[in-house]
Amino acid sequence: MGLLESKESRHKHIRKIVDRVFNYFAGDSGNNYITFQELYTAVLLVYNDINKHLPGPHYDPPTREEVHDMLKTFDANQNGVLDREEFASFIESFTSKVAKRVSQNFLIFTVAAPALALLTKRATENTPGVGKVVRKIPNAVFASVVTAFVLLLENLNDKSSP
Repeated sequence: MGLLESKESRHKHIRKIVDRVFNYFAGDSGNNYITFQELYTAVLLVYNDINKHLPGPHYDPPTREEVHDMLKTFDANQNGVLDREEFASFIESFTSKVAKRVSQNFLIFTVAAPALALLTKRATENTPGVGKVVRKIPNAVFASVVTAFVLLLENLNDKSSP
């Protein structure tokens, strides 16, 4: 899914994911619903993929209690499990929140931080004392170091947040 994808296209992609994940978990048990444990496992798998494949900070998955609360929210008939449509609603909400955060961090770490690094480098190249050293550092190395520093600050900020 791209960052600038249409809402209809996004919905089609989400529906394919819903059907694949639902069939995987419901197919294993032979039921037409997903239990809390299966839902929690699915959420952990999503976060694992996000952390493996996307730039930026590590994303902590929701706790078991948070997933349990989300299950209660989307369990329309209050039977303690999610049928296909309840699961679809859960995934639509869940993925929109995660996608927003990932998109923001993607822009920060692929566009904003490197651009800021190059602007900083250009501004310091004529500074007496450090200018000669800064000019010797290749742009790619300078941008990588500054981006890594921004990532470190982001991780420290995430750890200090309640």
